[in-house]
Amino acid sequence: SPTSTSTTSELLKTSLGVDDITASSICDKFKRKLFQETFDPSAGRSIDEVRVGHWEESILEAAGSRCPPHSLASQCYYLWKSSRLEFLSLSPEIRDLLRELRGRYKLLLLTNGEAQTQREKVEAVGCDEFFDAIVVGGEHAEQKPLLSIFTLCFNMLQVEARDCVMVGDSLDTDIQGGFDAKVRATVWISSAAAALPDGSVTPDYTIPTVLHLPDVLQRLR
Repeated sequence: SPTSTSTTSELLKTSLGVDDITASSICDKFKRKLFQETFDPSAGRSIDEVRVGHWEESILEAAGSRCPPHSLASQCYYLWKSSRLEFLSLSPEIRDLLRELRGRYKLLLLTNGEAQTQREKVEAVGCDEFFDAIVVGGEHAEQKPLLSIFTLCFNMLQVEARDCVMVGDSLDTDIQGGFDAKVRATVWISSAAAALPDGSVTPDYTIPTVLHLPDVLQRLR
């Protein structure tokens, strides 16, 4: 988030004596490395170690000979991480919606991603209160959109695919995965109301925010 990188930028300016442009360049390089990241847990490094490495490389690339000790890269990473987690939250409206839905339906949160990172986000937001089960793709052999992880979710809730609705904001993972798993309906959350890309799977329903989900569920009854 912008807030997490801005706090890290201030640390860089203070520790390295660099200007705003250099500090911003370091943060931008880190974000690019994060976006391009591939993580292999079998390689023997934790996700924290990998991302400290991203900061170390970014500082070296942008600040050159002023490259600091490894400890600054570690400080940058943990400051960025704590700032990012601090600002993760569900709005009161979404929290109320989830409580209401859970009174009537079984709810499961399925997310792709590296296990530690996603579990930290889940804990920061307090998702346990709102879902019957939480499945993190990085803890399993396959992730969305592959069928095996959807089958795992159906089994956990003891439900059939035909009785499930898949809700998500990614056409490639959420909607395609739900389609391949043959759920009753797929619901795409898309605030931009953009046209579907060529060759994309077509969701059964499109809504601007998850707050519109009760309208869809009413139609499916």
